[in-house]
Amino acid sequence: MAKAAHQLIGHAVVGTNDLASAAQFYDKLFALFGVGRILEQPGRAIYFGTTMLEFGVINPYDGGPAATGNGNMVALSASSRDQVDQVHALALQLGGSDEGAPGPRGPDGSDPYCAYFRDRDGNKLLAFHVTPPEPRD
Repeated sequence: MAKAAHQLIGHAVVGTNDLASAAQFYDKLFALFGVGRILEQPGRAIYFGTTMLEFGVINPYDGGPAATGNGNMVALSASSRDQVDQVHALALQLGGSDEGAPGPRGPDGSDPYCAYFRDRDGNKLLAFHVTPPEPRD
């Protein structure tokens, strides 16, 4: 008997060297998802999301500088291809950098539809959309 699926990820966190700047970036970016701040630790961290899934931007616990990891990435699930385009454009407008323009990434030009970017601290993010399969009779 198969077990019920359990949510795999509870939250993702990226480091910052400028919490106020990162907060401004993510306040505007996550507004496109209808998500706002859910927890703040003054001078330390800000979390965005819902009670089931959250994204945090945080000053490193050890007090050292935040640094990006090569190969690390956080994926943001968009509601449509249009939202992927909007997220990517806004990220660049807010001072992020392009890591891959919006477009289909499937082998035949199909889903997933993705756009890659880095935030102001260099953390890599992906906005993606996969069209749900057509219901079968």
